[in-house]
Amino acid sequence: MRRRAVVWIVWRALRREPGLARALAGWSVVEALPALVIGHAVAGAVGGFAGGDIGSAVRWLGILAAVWAAAAIGAQRVVLVVARVVEPFRDIVLTHVVRESIEGARQEEGAAARANLQVEVARDALAAVITVVRSFLFTVAGVVIGLVTLAPEIALLVLPPFLAGLGVFLVSLPVLARRQRDFLIADERSVTAVGEIAAGLRDVVACGAEERMGDRAAGPVREQAAAGRALAAVTGMRTVALAMGGWLPLLAVLAGTPWLLRRDVTPGDVVGALAYVTQSLSPALGGLVSGLGMSGVRLVVTLDRLLTPPSIPAPRRERALRPAIEVREVAFAYGEHAAPLFENLSFTLTDGEHLAVIGPSGIGKSTLAALIAGLLVPGKGEVLAGGVDAGSLHPADRTLIPQEAYVFRGSLLENLRYHAPDTGVAAVARAVGEIGLGEFAERLGGLGGEVDPGALSAGERQLIALGRAYLAPARITILDEATCHLDPAAEARAEEAFMRRGGVLVVIAHRTTSALRAPRVLLMDGPDLALGTHQTLRENNPRYADFLDEKVPT
Repeated sequence: MRRRAVVWIVWRALRREPGLARALAGWSVVEALPALVIGHAVAGAVGGFAGGDIGSAVRWLGILAAVWAAAAIGAQRVVLVVARVVEPFRDIVLTHVVRESIEGARQEEGAAARANLQVEVARDALAAVITVVRSFLFTVAGVVIGLVTLAPEIALLVLPPFLAGLGVFLVSLPVLARRQRDFLIADERSVTAVGEIAAGLRDVVACGAEERMGDRAAGPVREQAAAGRALAAVTGMRTVALAMGGWLPLLAVLAGTPWLLRRDVTPGDVVGALAYVTQSLSPALGGLVSGLGMSGVRLVVTLDRLLTPPSIPAPRRERALRPAIEVREVAFAYGEHAAPLFENLSFTLTDGEHLAVIGPSGIGKSTLAALIAGLLVPGKGEVLAGGVDAGSLHPADRTLIPQEAYVFRGSLLENLRYHAPDTGVAAVARAVGEIGLGEFAERLGGLGGEVDPGALSAGERQLIALGRAYLAPARITILDEATCHLDPAAEARAEEAFMRRGGVLVVIAHRTTSALRAPRVLLMDGPDLALGTHQTLRENNPRYADFLDEKVPT
């Protein structure tokens, strides 16, 4: 079915203008004239010079020069005709891919790459295939006619090894196509894996997950390398085919020269036959092996990938059922033999709830934030965000702000509306007031003021990121020390704004004063975690009281 689709789309492009096939054939004949004439011309010139008939030799060389001039014009026209064939082909393929994407049938990974790069690859591959196959067929036809009319005995020496080499190449094509397809799929997997990690690089660094993400990308990269080696091994068959079809005929003519001379074949005919082999037949086979072996396989494989669903499973991206976070019996450790940061951690946050996570540096607070955001996978248990697996949650349903906030060059309004481009200016202005951006906005000259990231302080960048998250549609917000560069008053104002906004709020606290504002507090201070309200923890957990007294002046 897939092969029929590939053939159908190529045939449809070729039939877009019926006259193109005739024009292509006509100019191909002109381009292939040297393949027909060269052997006779060389034989005639050699015979003329050897027999002292200089005029005859010069006439043969003049005929060959005229034929080459005509062939140059034919080659130019062929390029123009081929271009008129492949451009409609490109439009047909691109229209098909875009239509499938719009209709929602092709939302798997790699769709954007196929809609752009691979359509161009298919177009260029088709142009190369048409060029080399057409050239090969017309050149071989010219050589066969030339050899038979020059000396049939020579054709008996040349054609069998040539056909054997051609056969070896054609037999290797299906294997080459499979290896090329495996390499293309592996390439898509590695590009997708690296692209996903690059897109969330700030979160990866903020969560300290560089090594884990590197391990995740290493697998697809190794698969691509193995597929590349397997492809290279099969392409070695091309060398065998070229040796058999391109060089054995030459050796056959040289070895058979005594036999040919005994059959009244002239030395000029032998030299002409060598010209046929070295100047036409061998280059034609080389062009076919190189062009069809690479461009032909690439065309079939690329169209196969463009027109049919891939074997790569599409990542699930589920919308949140409700604003909620559920951590169920979760354990996590960095590495098989590493001590777990926590074990059997369980809690639930529903719409409107606010949790502050406190504890010393390096205890695992940012790791917990990454687990809730779906950037890490628990070693045991499960994390649900919005009622679905945290790793499958649609990005629009959760916001994670790391310690180092991202701000881009543009207006303040563009920065704030990045996740909510349809938000009205009045709503943005209210958010500016809620988060505490008013003074900064005034210094910029209003919402239309230009933001220069390099000129901002770390606290100003954090305020912009907080305003952007406040306006985002996500109802699950995770602040991973996202207020660490603000003064205590600005930090309190921002946290209180998110509490009034609604949804679920998790604050990885930089200051323990965040615990005083949060209805629920999670203390991470070793393997035994403590979860409760500030008051109950203060009264019943000495470690919490000691930690708070150390951090919060009385």
